[in-house]
Amino acid sequence: MTEEIIIAGFGGQGVLSMGKILAYSGIMENKEVSWMPSYGPEMRGGTANVIVIISDERISSPILNEFDTAIILNQQSMDKFENTVKPGGLLLYDPNGITNHPKRKDITIATIEGAKESSILKTNKTANMIVLGAFLKLHPVVKMVNVHKGLEKSLPQRHHHMIPINEKAITIGMEKLKIIQDLRKVATMN
Repeated sequence: MTEEIIIAGFGGQGVLSMGKILAYSGIMENKEVSWMPSYGPEMRGGTANVIVIISDERISSPILNEFDTAIILNQQSMDKFENTVKPGGLLLYDPNGITNHPKRKDITIATIEGAKESSILKTNKTANMIVLGAFLKLHPVVKMVNVHKGLEKSLPQRHHHMIPINEKAITIGMEKLKIIQDLRKVATMN
């Protein structure tokens, strides 16, 4: 099993920390992991993305041009990364702020309203965990017990009191996920 993921959005949306939690979770399962962030000089509001690879085998290169999964949090990232999803792959996005929705017919497309759901929780800092929960529902590449360990490892000690709300956010993401186009069902019918 190898999962090659791009997570992209604006700085401040938790893109890098979402990738870091996935990477730490993979490490907890003794998997091969690569975490390669890319971001502009702005701390918030600039573009940010991270490539995460989780594999049972050695990873030959952390640099990729195509991905099994793209997790998209803004229109700029949708424009840039929609066409990098491999045929049969997954595009998961938060529709908040997306004006041009994906058009591809050869991938699974799903949405999760992370921004909206996190405002209902009254903590906008959980939107990325809601999105992470939706991803893990579709692709359980790591076990939830290790996601908890990944949260502990990636969050500074002073923020450990936020772990329960982050875990709740992950559960909400799993429950509120909407599949728009599911190629997995089509593949099993053929």
